[in-house]
Amino acid sequence: MAPFHIRKYQESDRPRVLDLFSRGMLEHAPITFRHLLRLPQTLVPLLGGPLALLLVSGSWLLALVAGLALLAALRVLAKYPWSQYVSNCLRTDMCDISKTYLSEPGSCFWVAEREGQVVGTVAALPAGGPGLRKEQLELFRLSVSWEHRGQGIARALVRTVLQFARDQGCSEVVLSTSMLQHSALALYQSMGFRKTGQYFPAMINRITAIHIVHLTYRLPSAQASEAPGQ
Repeated sequence: MAPFHIRKYQESDRPRVLDLFSRGMLEHAPITFRHLLRLPQTLVPLLGGPLALLLVSGSWLLALVAGLALLAALRVLAKYPWSQYVSNCLRTDMCDISKTYLSEPGSCFWVAEREGQVVGTVAALPAGGPGLRKEQLELFRLSVSWEHRGQGIARALVRTVLQFARDQGCSEVVLSTSMLQHSALALYQSMGFRKTGQYFPAMINRITAIHIVHLTYRLPSAQASEAPGQ
């Protein structure tokens, strides 16, 4: 396998980066579908609806069609938040990647390249949300193409952000990810990120019981400076 290298984003990377981002997000729709199938508030109408229809109509065929229709509707519901998220990002930060991530100091967008093809991405911005301090850097848009996973690319991209944060004099790197992004959560936690909160960003998240996890990585210099006072 040819080695990969990490470099800054260029405008010629845009089509591949957007495709990588969109595909990566939509991969979570099947996981969401399976998650929804396990919820009591889903199982009751999914099983009870066709059963009630069977008792009323006496038709197994009608009950079967109703059950399949409910499953199809559930698949649409599972895909909806990810499609909306992709659409929103393509209208905001991913609309002009250079302007968002490369026009101001303290921010950057990187790609991992192998044999001339972009196979991974990651980005960073100074954290600016409520309760976030100026010395925090926020990690965004970590994605690796399906066929290149398990080769250390995602870990190398995260390390790139951590080193960038050190160079910027930041004390923490923060990020937010869905509870259903299991491989991403496992990667971050294996690298030293710690869970510092969780929340539901919208009503659809409450209905589907899918929360967002907030993670924080304390840079060694910040940990060392606090040690004497502990």
